[in-house]
Amino acid sequence: MFGIGIPELIIILVIVLIIFGANRLPEIGAGMGKAIKNFKKATSEPEEIDVSPKKDAETKQADHSSS
Repeated sequence: MFGIGIPELIIILVIVLIIFGANRLPEIGAGMGKAIKNFKKATSEPEEIDVSPKKDAETKQADHSSS
């Protein structure tokens, strides 16, 4: 229904060239690549919640209980 073919891609590329210019296209491409890489990394990493107590908290509790 909303298939994008070669003619549509060429029109989009021409519009992008007009708006941004040929000099900034490598910067935009690099930025998009980094964004996609970071998005994939964030979605593939499992969410981890660290519930273990910190060493500093343990030593403070030990110091207060010995007084």
